Amino acid sequence: MIFYFTATGNSLYAARMLDEETVSIPQALRAGRTSYTADRIGIAAPIYGHEMPAMVKEFIEKTELNTDYLYVILTYGHRHANAVELAQRVLAQAGRNADYIRTLLMVDNFLPAFDMEEEVRLEKNVDGQLAVIRSEIDARRHFIEPVTSEDWLAHAGYMMSVGGRDASVWANFRFTDQCIGCGICTKVCPAGCIHMEGQRAVRTGENCQACMACIHACPIRAIQMNPVCGFTEKNPQARYRNEHVTLSDLAAANSQPAGQHYSTQSRKKVRVLK
Repeated sequence: MIFYFTATGNSLYAARMLDEETVSIPQALRAGRTSYTADRIGIAAPIYGHEMPAMVKEFIEKTELNTDYLYVILTYGHRHANAVELAQRVLAQAGRNADYIRTLLMVDNFLPAFDMEEEVRLEKNVDGQLAVIRSEIDARRHFIEPVTSEDWLAHAGYMMSVGGRDASVWANFRFTDQCIGCGICTKVCPAGCIHMEGQRAVRTGENCQACMACIHACPIRAIQMNPVCGFTEKNPQARYRNEHVTLSDLAAANSQPAGQHYSTQSRKKVRVLK
C-alpha cells in the first residue's frame, strides 16, 4: 500500500511503479479514515520549498499507519536540499520514524523557475531510479538518504529568498478572462478551493497547496502566476503533465466536493503506531 499526493502526475507515477495498491492522500482525508494496516506502507509526495505539501503533513499527523516497514519517496526536479530531514521532523512529531526515505529526481514543474519545454527534454533516468528504489524496498532495506551541509545551505538560501515564508507564498495566481468554463481546474485541485460560478472558474484560495495543478491542467492557459518574490513565470505558454498520467487520473486523485476544504490548523496529533 502506498499513499500519494500529486499535482501533475509525477508522484502518482512513482507510486504506481512501487506498489499495486495506491491511495490518494486528498481522497483519504476526505474519506475520514484514520487507520490503515499493511505489511508495507509507503508515502510518495513532491516537495514544495523542500517540504512535503501541507495535506501530506496533515495526513501523517492524523492517520495511524500500522506497518512493520514505512518508506517515504520525495519527488523533486532540481534541488531537494534538506527535504529528507524536514520529512523526518514531520514523522517524528507524529511519533514515528520511517525505515526508508529517498529522493527521486523527476521533471520540475515549478513554473517560476523552470521552462516546461526545457524540462521535458532533460534525461533524468526516472525509471532507472525507480528500479533501484523498488529493489531496495522489496529487500526492506533500512536507509535514510544523507543530508549534507550543502543541502542545508541550499534550503537556507531559499528561505531567505522567500522571506522565511512557507510554500504557500507561491499560491499567487490569477484566473484570466480567457477562461472558457471547462471546469478542469476544479477537478484537479486537491484542496477544493476552485469552483464554478456560471461559466467561469472562481478560486477562493482557501487551503491552497500551491501545487499548481490547476495552472498546469488548464487547456488554454487561462491561469497565470502573478510575480512572487521577484519571480515571474519562465515560460507562460508551457505546461506539464507526466506522460504516463491522464487528466482523468488527476481528477480521480484530487477532485473534491464543491466547498470542501481541509484546515491544516489546530489538528490534534495522532500517534502513528508500528
